[in-house]
This record gives sequence, structure tokens and C-alpha cells, in this order.
Amino acid sequence: MKEERFEKIYSQGRTSSVEIWVDKQTGVNYMFHRDGYAGGLTVLVNEEGKPVVTKEV
Repeated sequence: MKEERFEKIYSQGRTSSVEIWVDKQTGVNYMFHRDGYAGGLTVLVNEEGKPVVTKEV
């Protein structure tokens, strides 16, 4: 079976939720926000505006 590329490392909420996903190939973190039937995904950035990168997943 092929290994999944993304891994959810954080989750908060139910109907309105925030999740943090990590791309296991690049280490880049993404924030996903869902509220009812709407949702959005964006790169998670640090205080300098650079992508947050996780070294080991």
C-alpha cells in the first residue's frame, strides 16, 4: 500500500475546526479551517512570513 503524503498533527473543534497538516515529503505545515460546509487551506507561516517546516514527521 502506498504511504500517505500528508499527516494531520493537530485538530481543534468539531463543527468549526482548525487542523494542522504536514506534507511528509517537504515538511511544510498547512492550516485547514472548516466551518459548516465552508473550508480553507493555507500555508502556516512564522513571524517572519516564512513557511513553518517540520524536520521530522
